[in-house]
Amino acid sequence: MVDAAESAKDTVQVLTESAAVHIGRIATIITGAVREIAREAGDWATEVFEMREAAKKAQADDPTIIDGELD
Repeated sequence: MVDAAESAKDTVQVLTESAAVHIGRIATIITGAVREIAREAGDWATEVFEMREAAKKAQADDPTIIDGELD
């Protein structure tokens, strides 16, 4: 026969294990989301740099272009 203390210990153990599994899964989801956000922000920044570079090259090719408009 299992006494009340052992039954309570078993319940706490099962709840703790379950919590650890679910918290681990949630952490994995959050980690993946942060990684994807960082990747998207980095890709966007790269595009901004490339556009700025292209604008500088275009201005060098045609000095009458000032800030993207014809002079």
